[in-house]
Amino acid sequence: MKKTISGIRGIFGEDLNLKDILEFSNNFSSLIKSKKCVIGKDTRPSGQMVKDTASAALMKNGIDVFNLGTVPTPVVFREARKYGAGLVISSSHNPLEWNGMKFIIEGRGINEQELPQIINHQEILKTKIGTETDLVSSYIEDAKKIIGNIENKPEIIVDIGGGAAKGFAPELLMEVGCNVQILNENLSKCSRGPDPTSDNLSELVQATSKKDIGFAFDLDGDRLVVVRKGKKQSPDITLGLGVAKSLELGYKNFVLSIDTSVSVEKFINEKGGNVKRSKVGEANVIDLMLKNKAQAGGEGSSGGFILPEFNYCREGILTSGLIASMLGTTEFNEILKFMESYYQIRDKTKIDSEFHDKVIDEIKLKFSKEYSETISLDGIKGIIDEDSWVLIRKSNTEDIIRVSAESNDEEKCKRIVKDVIEMVNQSYEKIR
Repeated sequence: MKKTISGIRGIFGEDLNLKDILEFSNNFSSLIKSKKCVIGKDTRPSGQMVKDTASAALMKNGIDVFNLGTVPTPVVFREARKYGAGLVISSSHNPLEWNGMKFIIEGRGINEQELPQIINHQEILKTKIGTETDLVSSYIEDAKKIIGNIENKPEIIVDIGGGAAKGFAPELLMEVGCNVQILNENLSKCSRGPDPTSDNLSELVQATSKKDIGFAFDLDGDRLVVVRKGKKQSPDITLGLGVAKSLELGYKNFVLSIDTSVSVEKFINEKGGNVKRSKVGEANVIDLMLKNKAQAGGEGSSGGFILPEFNYCREGILTSGLIASMLGTTEFNEILKFMESYYQIRDKTKIDSEFHDKVIDEIKLKFSKEYSETISLDGIKGIIDEDSWVLIRKSNTEDIIRVSAESNDEEKCKRIVKDVIEMVNQSYEKIR
């Protein structure tokens, strides 16, 4: 079971059971000052059972529950702004046998100070029993106000991935003026896996060869991958396109995760904006956004664009509409051409967790001798030149060290990753 500020996740029926759901929901109740909580789930087979259990625990502790049913994660975040708290039953892009819980307070995910209150047992004072009410979200209407009308009626294919974006992403795109074709609407007949960033999206790639664009979502609708002219784009390009739209709207202050493409930062700087870098992870990006009153940003590795004025979470559905509104414009072609000249590789190597810190400390010494600049915000990042970098980070949940790199030369990027993985493995053999 994984317990982080990103939520609780585990294989349902093995390391995550209904007893755990009751405990975590009970503990979460102590953080809900408004005594109101919206709840929604994705399309996982265990979702209804987990949601019903969580709702019962919340009501037992005097929380009024507002049931959204099967909805994308961004919809729950949006409604949680109005009610004070939210709970998403999802394991995001993990395999179907997984499930989990994402906790929302005042429109944002929980932070490091709040996490212990959820994972450590809390005694809740007995109070009156809460109620449950079905809730219909105004998400599509709210998103339309941000996107506006799209006059050129682009041809778009939406790959739902059998997830909760059904009923929201296609409908929003049609409402703003797009012609939409849907793939993988239902989970039972889905041709791909739950994570569009790792799947080859072969059906969508083939279907978009003669369309304007294709969009692929994960199970809970917060991740978005773009397919353009029969080519799957890197998740960083999703973020870059969202950023380009933000710049068009006049926004200047951005936060990007440390592993996001340097091309996005360069584009922002060229347009007169400024960038701050956060640790990897949606919650870390949002935390720095709040501290710096950033207007937009996100996490390139997960295809996650974040627009704080609308939602404090990765916004796959809204972003699809924002990108659609740019199709055929100078801004769209400019950012796409600029970003496609950069190559990102994200890899990993197996290292026992007990040696993670020692390995990273040793690599830090090597990086400091080899590269002109090193950054230790999150793991260790070596700046090779103005267009190339490499980052190593330990996993908090697996016996692996992650290696990410980027360059405007594809072969150079491959060499960087190969050499650094070899360096990490040699350090591991030396110290263990």
